[in-house]
This record gives sequence, C-alpha cells and structure tokens, in this order.
Amino acid sequence: MVDGGLPKDHPPMPLLRPDDCVRFVSPASPVEREAVERRAEVLRDWGLRVEVAAHAFDRLGYLAGEDDARLADLADALLDPVVHAVFATRGGKGSYRIAHRLPFAAIAHRPKPLIGFSDITALHLALWQKSGAIGVHSALTGNEADRLSGVATASLQRVLMSDDAVVVAADPAIASGSLTTTGRAMGPLIGGNLTMIATAAGWALPTLAGAILLIESNDLFIGQFHRFLTMLVRAGHLDGIAGIAVGHLVGTPDRPPFSAMSLLREHLAGFGVPILGGLPIGHHADARTVLIGAKTVIDADAGTLIQDRAR
Repeated sequence: MVDGGLPKDHPPMPLLRPDDCVRFVSPASPVEREAVERRAEVLRDWGLRVEVAAHAFDRLGYLAGEDDARLADLADALLDPVVHAVFATRGGKGSYRIAHRLPFAAIAHRPKPLIGFSDITALHLALWQKSGAIGVHSALTGNEADRLSGVATASLQRVLMSDDAVVVAADPAIASGSLTTTGRAMGPLIGGNLTMIATAAGWALPTLAGAILLIESNDLFIGQFHRFLTMLVRAGHLDGIAGIAVGHLVGTPDRPPFSAMSLLREHLAGFGVPILGGLPIGHHADARTVLIGAKTVIDADAGTLIQDRAR
C-alpha cells in the first residue's frame, strides 16, 4: 500500500527506450481503427514497437466492448513482461467499471506506466493507490483531425523517453490562472479529471494528505462542477492536501453569480495551501504531460510545476 506516499519501486527513468514494446488497449469508450493507427505511427517514429490489444476495437454502446474483455486486455498488458508501457486508445466512459477488478498485487511486482487522461484518471488513481504504479497523464489526441499537436507530442515524448525533470510552466492566459495564490508546496501529484476524482472517492481515491491535488475538467454543467467539489470537501477527501494544481477547466458555462473559478475559490481557499492555476494540462490540443504519483513541487510565485525523476 502506497497510499499518499512515494512508491517503493519508482519506475526507471526514462520510462521508455527505443525498441521497447508498447500496447494500445481500450478500457473505456470505443475508438476508430484509423485513429489508433495514426497514433501508432507517431510512436513508431520514436523507435517503439507497437501492439494493439485483441479487443481494442470492440463496441458495446458507449463502451469499447464487454467489461470482461476490456479488463482482460488491460490486465494482460499491465502484466505482460514484453510490454513496457500501456497506452489507452482514448477516455470517454467506462474505465471506472473495471478499475476495482485489476490484479493489483501482481501488477505491484513490476508496475509500468499507463498513458491516458480524462476517464483514465480512475485507473491512474486505483493503480497508484493499490500497486504503486506511476500514471502518465497525457493528452493523446489534439486537433479536429484527431492528431497529436506538435507541442503535446514533444511533451509526451520528453516525459516518456528522456530523464529530464518534468517542468510545466503556468500560462496566465489560461482561465484557471486567476486562481493562483503564493507559496511553494511539495508532495506526490494525485488527481486529474474532476469527474473521475469524485467518482473514485471512497474506493479508488488515495489519501490526499501531503499530496498536490491536480484538477482539470471537461464539459461539466455548473451544477455538476459544484456538486463534485462539495462532496470532496464535505466528505474530508481533501483534508491535509499540501497544494493544488489546476489545469484547463473546459466547457463549464458560467451561471451568474457562479462560475467554475468562483466555486473553486469558495471550496479550496479555506485549505490555506498554495494554488497554482493556469497549467496547460487537461482537455486541450497543446496539453502537457505530467506523472501521477511522482514527487512534485509547485511554486505559485514562479508559476512552475516540477517533477523529480530520482528514485
């Protein structure tokens, strides 16, 4: 159990090297074959060998096939010694249906990175809590043609295939930049998509005591946004947080006098910890890659998030 601390077996850095094998799986919603092939081309250009799970293109309503099939593909990829990293083909909906059934004890013997974001946050949280596996919070797609943007591609490649520190600079032009306070905080970076943080509360959400909470969101109504924050705060899930990092908050319409920013201030200011907003993380074509569970320092005065790759 690594709840709230650094894992005993921090993954080696860099996470991937040329000729390593990676595998695409679909733990959530269905994906088009052509979209996966475009992403695979990028990874092959990096020198990686690419496999695709047996049920990656299954469909069952809004899910990428039956729960058992999606679970089997994901578990097999996480346990296969040939596979060095696992790429989720997309988010959407459904990873929360299988997250609790993963073979966590077996995965903990050789944790490997799972790359994804949005709905995949549920898997990142469960794997960190129960297996000590560092998650790679990354936007795998970008523009209307479903391709990685140049900025996002470079960020993902740098995090996966170099041993450089992960450095993300806040952008004051991003709306959440207005939330930035002052001060510096350190701890493991825990969180991701707000909907999935709230969904995981009580069963897959690690303790946030001493952690940096990461929040990003997409297409929430203002009432949903409010409910998720209220539940997390009132239930004590945010007690003891060391700091807060806020990325893109996309598609939540203002309902005067309420907005996503005003509600975050209302619910988070009382914790009295440094808040760094304006981070280019989340649902955006140029979103940067960060490591869920890695030791992180946020500096609200300098406007930086830095992650240490040392063991």
